Amino acid sequence: MKVGFGCDHTAIDLKKELMEYMTEKGYECVDYGAYDASVRVDYPDQGQKVAEAIIAGEVEKGVLICGTGIGISLAANKVPGIRAAVCSEPYSAMMTAKHNASQIIAFGARVVGNEMAKMILDSFFNTPFEGGRHAERVQKIIEIEKKYNK
Repeated sequence: MKVGFGCDHTAIDLKKELMEYMTEKGYECVDYGAYDASVRVDYPDQGQKVAEAIIAGEVEKGVLICGTGIGISLAANKVPGIRAAVCSEPYSAMMTAKHNASQIIAFGARVVGNEMAKMILDSFFNTPFEGGRHAERVQKIIEIEKKYNK
């Protein structure tokens, strides 16, 4: 699976470590930035890049990291067709994959440590979408999005 990674300047070191971790697990990782911690990078730009890469089919899923994970996930969710969830522990990461068919997991470099971030990724990427009644609910989310994105 091809996974896009994006972060702002606060999360470059964590992003690098997680990309190495995922590469060791057999994932193909694509780095959409940021690259230099001394240069300010606004999280909305990175959230948009990864979300658009998913919509374009460049990558299948995404990992977004900013200070809290909140802002970068909000930006990603503005791209029609994207479901990004900010999670600070593995259970929520599992549930957003299982019930919401989320394509992007987001978290905060100032909120979770490196080992917790790895557990979140494992939970998210090892959990398939359950479908069934959850597919009906995801479709309702899609219909809400269509209503307001005319």
